[in-house]
Amino acid sequence: MPSYDSGPVLNHSVVSHDRWLDARIALLEREKELSRQRDEVNRLRRELPWERVEKRYEFQGPNGRESLADLFEGRRQLVVYHFMFAPEATEGCKHCSFWAEGFDALAAHLPHRDTTFAVVSRAPLATLDAYKRRMGWHFKWVSSDDDDFNYDLGASFRPEERKNGTAVYNYRPGERGADREGASVFYKAEDGTIYHTYSTWARGIDLLNVTYNFLDLTPKGRDEAHLSAAQAWVRYKDRYEA
Repeated sequence: MPSYDSGPVLNHSVVSHDRWLDARIALLEREKELSRQRDEVNRLRRELPWERVEKRYEFQGPNGRESLADLFEGRRQLVVYHFMFAPEATEGCKHCSFWAEGFDALAAHLPHRDTTFAVVSRAPLATLDAYKRRMGWHFKWVSSDDDDFNYDLGASFRPEERKNGTAVYNYRPGERGADREGASVFYKAEDGTIYHTYSTWARGIDLLNVTYNFLDLTPKGRDEAHLSAAQAWVRYKDRYEA
């Protein structure tokens, strides 16, 4: 087994089918309760007030210079993933890469719900394209260069903010690295006005990770409690041990 694996599950209770069914039905009630709570949180999220996007943001993308409005591609809703990839880096964050493995599937379905998906990083477009080819990805990925977009949204932090501890991530100030992960949502009205409706950071993006959601169904779960840090086991997909 790889060194990051905690090993087999030991001394777990084993019961008859009838007792297993009783336990499963009892858990089903808790799952239904959680689903109802999630539905309520989703409703409250949709009812959040919006803020008007007053600034013009521009990105370097496959179609040349693109504005934030261009990223909608004619639809009303836009979901952006903030991918940690600093301008001087040669490869993206391995943890964001872990999340990105599920992004290509979105293009087949989100457009049919009036929604466009894009990934934004600060690294140059040529660097992003090279890394995307290495990973075999096809989703839209644009560079914000040193535009204010990632800074204003709270995904990147300027040197002075990092130095004096005023960088705000997940709505809390503190010492930060240059970039962090997250997702932001925008709505474009009929008159072209763009609104920022929602952003989520840190554990808030767990639901966007397909692998984690499958692991949560298994006996060992994410199997990270014994590690020095969550996701310490994650590698670039082309660098896992055979």
